[in-house]
Amino acid sequence: MSAGIDATHDPALRSWVPSANEAGSDFPIQNLPFGRFRLGGQPWRIGVAIGDQVLDLRLALEARALPDGLGQALAPLAAGNLNAFMELGPAVRTPLRRALSGALAAGSEAQARLAACLVPQAQVELGLPCTIGDYTDFYVGIHHATAVGRLFRPDHPLLPNYPWVPIAYHGRASTILPSGQAIVRPWGQRRAPEAEAPELRPTARLDFELEMGIVIGGANALGEAVPIERAGQQVFGLTLFNDWSARDVQAWEYQPLGPFLSKNFASTMSPWVVTVEALAPFRRALSRPAGHPQPLPYLHCEADAAGGAFDVQLEVWLSTERMRAQGLGAHCISRSNFADAAYWTVAQMVAHHTVGGCALRAGDLFGSGTLSGPRPEQAGSLLELSQGGKRPIELPGGEQRSFLQDGDEITLRGLCERPGAARIGFGACTARVLPAAPR
Repeated sequence: MSAGIDATHDPALRSWVPSANEAGSDFPIQNLPFGRFRLGGQPWRIGVAIGDQVLDLRLALEARALPDGLGQALAPLAAGNLNAFMELGPAVRTPLRRALSGALAAGSEAQARLAACLVPQAQVELGLPCTIGDYTDFYVGIHHATAVGRLFRPDHPLLPNYPWVPIAYHGRASTILPSGQAIVRPWGQRRAPEAEAPELRPTARLDFELEMGIVIGGANALGEAVPIERAGQQVFGLTLFNDWSARDVQAWEYQPLGPFLSKNFASTMSPWVVTVEALAPFRRALSRPAGHPQPLPYLHCEADAAGGAFDVQLEVWLSTERMRAQGLGAHCISRSNFADAAYWTVAQMVAHHTVGGCALRAGDLFGSGTLSGPRPEQAGSLLELSQGGKRPIELPGGEQRSFLQDGDEITLRGLCERPGAARIGFGACTARVLPAAPR
């Protein structure tokens, strides 16, 4: 078997949970992502998604339904602490994945005990999968960087540092929201092109950004640089991530220090973390444009160059208030792929983030930056799709959009599939836009 691929990835594997075997399920037995859920006002618990169910890991521990010797892994999960479990690293989570796979597989002797530990996903509230510590938003989407740069610098869309530095800024962790929670249109300073002074108003250019979230699982000591050869081991898994943006506020405030109020009002994160172990069959070589320079040595190793990219197909769906009133379903406005869009790998992000001595902790989150594809219709933001608002996109029912209006709902979806592997998905990352609050 290839590196990282074992019996848990076998596409012939089936579960005794019927919905996990249905075609198109995001959560077959080959996936087993982790998330945080609760019933009513009860405390948050950690579960694993399997089909349309959640396996409650606290109940699984109490039922003694999993093999002995997993106490180190199950104790923090049963306590509702995914961060503490992530800190234990791949040496602990890989055996747990194998045990869960065996226990949930068709014919398992654990079925009778584990069946009582399942809760329908439709009956639970899903929250952020872990406690987010620090949040850094990268800018690894080269097609997005090129398209946006071309709006302002037609002759030189990419700045000179782009091929050398995994560019990022420090974001606001306190406003990362779980999928399903609405966002409120933000206020901010914006200045009309013909105006002498700015004004404080709700943004008129609200946008989404199609991103992947990278959840850090391993800590490094302050002052310790994580070498590229083991930087990937610091990552627990991936989620979907929508980094909402107020483009008119951003245009006024971003020089000289970058985004502030235009980004800090809300970001939406999907509830399930798909582990790097589950993603092992979907890794591929990083592809860079011809003629671009080789990264500096601290950002390059042969193993990462050969398999550091994740082949995740991404989609953006838009539903408007009028579409819902007319009984029209959400409309897909963009499709792209993480591996095709990203200029830097996840491991390179970790290596660069720590090279100056920054200490990462379990639960820290990286945003990838907007993951646009190479073609205009593959853009991961309305800023690109509408060419800065000049060419609105057409929607079913006769509407147009340059930027988001109140009542609009954005859903991100992601899936991985290839011949010889079971299809796995990320669930939905959804939020609806509410009107601005009074000021």
